Amino acid sequence: MSANAQVAEILYELGELYTIKEDKFRSRAFLLAAQRVTSLTEDVRRIRERGELEKIPGVGKAIAAIIEEVLDTGTSVQLEEMREGLPHGVRELMQLEGVGPKTAMRLNRELGIGSVEELEKAIKENKLKELKGFGEKKEENILKSVEDLRSHQESFLLGGVLPIIQEIIDHMAGSKSVLNVEIAGSARRWKEVVRDLDVLASSNDPNATIDRFTKMPWVRRVLSKGSTRSTVILENRLQADIRVVPPESWGAALQYFTGSKDHNVKLRTIAVKKGYKLSEYGLYQRKTGKQIAGEDEAEIYRILGMSWMEPELRENRGEIEAAMKDQLPSLVTLKEINGDLHVHTKWSDGSRSIKEMAEKGMQLGLKYIAICDHSKSLGIARGLDEKRMREQMDEIDELNEKLDGLTILKGTECDIKADGSLDLPGSVLKDLDYVVGSVHSGFKSSESQMTERVITALHNDYISTLGHPTGRLIQRRQAYALNLEKVFEAAAAQRVMMEIDSFPDRLDLNDVNCRAAKDKGVTMAMGTDSHAPNQIEFLLLGVGVARRGWLEKGDVINTLSAKDLLRKLRRD
Repeated sequence: MSANAQVAEILYELGELYTIKEDKFRSRAFLLAAQRVTSLTEDVRRIRERGELEKIPGVGKAIAAIIEEVLDTGTSVQLEEMREGLPHGVRELMQLEGVGPKTAMRLNRELGIGSVEELEKAIKENKLKELKGFGEKKEENILKSVEDLRSHQESFLLGGVLPIIQEIIDHMAGSKSVLNVEIAGSARRWKEVVRDLDVLASSNDPNATIDRFTKMPWVRRVLSKGSTRSTVILENRLQADIRVVPPESWGAALQYFTGSKDHNVKLRTIAVKKGYKLSEYGLYQRKTGKQIAGEDEAEIYRILGMSWMEPELRENRGEIEAAMKDQLPSLVTLKEINGDLHVHTKWSDGSRSIKEMAEKGMQLGLKYIAICDHSKSLGIARGLDEKRMREQMDEIDELNEKLDGLTILKGTECDIKADGSLDLPGSVLKDLDYVVGSVHSGFKSSESQMTERVITALHNDYISTLGHPTGRLIQRRQAYALNLEKVFEAAAAQRVMMEIDSFPDRLDLNDVNCRAAKDKGVTMAMGTDSHAPNQIEFLLLGVGVARRGWLEKGDVINTLSAKDLLRKLRRD
């Protein structure tokens, strides 16, 4: 496990233990600190070496001391002491969505349940019906949570493994024995979660390449080591597999190991119909066995009568048919993204000033950022009321006069209230450049209630974009019930955009829904939902979602210049 993951795991557990003790202040502090450490793009040990732990958002003196203790000893005395007073199994039960600290304690004290397995068994034996408030619907939801937990236990957020991927690529490329190296599998297709890493290398000296792989500094355990393949477990418990092929098979192997399975099956079927055999070693004539392609991936697609297709498209969702007609989309790229349309600052729950966030945007080559701090209803995030909103707007005007090369947009992430109205009055919203309307409550509402709530908000004269439209948190919270088809139709009619929230555990809208929104004529707006400068780099993840959703430059408003964007936002 990496140092960042180890520290975050302990801070999360401390936060949850304080939740059980009903100490809301400490619980909130530890959970926020854990989230901030999780999203760091730098090793926390290096931050400590510079004496800058307290500069991490949400980390004060006390939590910084705990982080140092964890880095020195691997654990926390405070955590160990709190664990001693915790009933057996409560912590495990709390991993389930919908089972909070109080529910976990009730299940433990009243029914003696101490594990997920025991809870599942109790539901099937109708024992939960003995407890007040546990109806059939709640039992169904818990069983679904059990299923989700099991499916997620061995998967990792793409955003969390991208730095590891780059380290592996750089390490392997540093060997003279390695001619080519690439990450294949679901990571190359930019899926939002990955179960393991598939490393592919070409080499004329496979033994040296395998040695290089198994001796990486992040390897915790070597599971297998052969002449052309090996499997290791990394420090963060992620499994990584390598396959070494000769140079003449590089393209075929890259195509094969990238997948997806459904894409490959269809491609091999087409190859057979054309008189070929396709494998990870190359493309061969079936009658003679002669290899006719293999070194170059694009050549394989060309011979089979298709345009080469970006890895993100290879999910058997019509990309093969489009490639045969030369009708594949020209996918949007990170270079075409000119701005970040969802940035938080210390005016609400962010960690840095507007100026610092703007400077990071400039460093990344952006032309604009939209400051979208929370509105007043979200008290936990220090949301802005009308007075503070006006004060922030004045600060942005002053900064825009001084900055050269980047425009700061005056915006808000305005709460969509239960009745669909926005949390700030039109008298304020009309003076903003950009308004993101987001749902932050009532996630258990019925589909009809939530759909009506959202569509009502879309009819507000001042809303620009629906923020993180489904409310999901990957591996932690399911999307709320929402009729997206109706929402997309309303958004298209009202000329309201859908957001691609690029934060690693959101990626909301997801790829499938992005494509569905595009088909309804809805434009996408990309924002990182960043709360610290380095998180603006998450734009890369949003681009990955957009590409998997078949989006082109014209489908994403962030590709406009600042001048054209503001004109578009005014709906001229």
